[in-house]
Amino acid sequence: MTDARKSRTVFVCQECGQESPKWLGRCPDCQSWNSFVEKVERRGPAVAAVAAPVEMCELADEELARLVIDLPEFDRVLGDGIVPGSLILVGGDPGIGKSTLMLQVAVLAAARDRRRVLYISGEESAQQLRMRARRLGTAGEGIFLLSETNLDGALQEADALQLSLMVVDSIQTVYTAAAPSPPGSIGQLRGCTMRLMRWAKESGVPTCIVGHVTKEGDIAGPRLLEHIVDVVLYLEGERFSSYRLLRGVKNRFGSTNEVGVFEMTGEGLIGVENPSEVFLAERAEEAVGSVVVSTLEGSRPLLVEVQALTSPTMLATPRRTANGLDFNRLVLVCAVLTKRVGLALGSQDIIANVVGGLRVHEPAADLGLALAIASSYRDAALPRDLVAIGEVGLSGELRSVSQMERRLAEAERLGFARCLLPQMALRRGAPASGMQLIPAASLREAIRLAFA
Repeated sequence: MTDARKSRTVFVCQECGQESPKWLGRCPDCQSWNSFVEKVERRGPAVAAVAAPVEMCELADEELARLVIDLPEFDRVLGDGIVPGSLILVGGDPGIGKSTLMLQVAVLAAARDRRRVLYISGEESAQQLRMRARRLGTAGEGIFLLSETNLDGALQEADALQLSLMVVDSIQTVYTAAAPSPPGSIGQLRGCTMRLMRWAKESGVPTCIVGHVTKEGDIAGPRLLEHIVDVVLYLEGERFSSYRLLRGVKNRFGSTNEVGVFEMTGEGLIGVENPSEVFLAERAEEAVGSVVVSTLEGSRPLLVEVQALTSPTMLATPRRTANGLDFNRLVLVCAVLTKRVGLALGSQDIIANVVGGLRVHEPAADLGLALAIASSYRDAALPRDLVAIGEVGLSGELRSVSQMERRLAEAERLGFARCLLPQMALRRGAPASGMQLIPAASLREAIRLAFA
């Protein structure tokens, strides 16, 4: 009997998953050199048994009971708990705290109603994991450790334990016999993730997998993993800062706008209930080039300090550096300050920074960034009790932003007395707030009122 399946040869980048019909020395997507590997794909009629279709109206209309981890910041990002049978991918830089976070989640899940949790580690031995658990102050009751890289054998052990949660650390270290390529390759990443997805759906056991990131900051093989899993979480933070941010990038069962704030301590990651106070705790008195802005991370208003530094340059092209801010927004604000306000920034290097390692990408921080640049350029400090909210347009006008009342309530709770905001925000009526609201129609007017 002849094989009716047809084969196709493609070349796959081992860094980003880009496919090409021929070998390339440099990947056109991630710019990696010598990363393409030949792969033979076989196509043909499907012979495996498939499940029978079910009419939607015949299914029971019931809500799946989520597995709530007693870690509020983690539950917030997931949407009030883990959905049964879901596959969760947690990514982040090496040493950022992914394994620590997953071990804490396993400990809390096992402690809830004496459940069983399996922690599969392809990087550490069981004794090394026990040492980490001892630092976290837990005995590890209900947590079963398995140091194994063979995913097929590990899932056989998982079937016999009747689990409530499983953790795989990391997806780059395990392999399945169905894929002939070595562990960590694109073929193994795809095969192992699909195997875990099928197992999670069939068993109903939620599964968390840890994924390393590339030098560009993406999870290795992002096109092959992010579309397979149900939830994608990134653990972010500056290497020399104790604060970590857990951000949802994809969530089939909830919002992707939530963010969890943690502090790395000797006892593990501890949730920060009031991150605004943390980000503003070390703000200097009469700081030049410093402005507090109110930003939204999902449904949570956060007050952060935006700093800017202008310095004369001898270069023909001045530098623009943005840490925690969108670089294009920085260029836009600098252009508006030069053209519409009249600040001579063409001979100035400008460095902008968000204190605390937080990344702010929404346009509501435009006004605060512009005020910080103007403060540094004039070498004059702004009032300490002032908070700025607003988007800057190309014509120099100030535009209103959403959920103004929630932003003002958070600023008022932290003791700020005045808020500089767009005049358009008062067109629909003044927001309910006990603060002094200072409206401005343009950026030029806003700078004049702020320094008055």
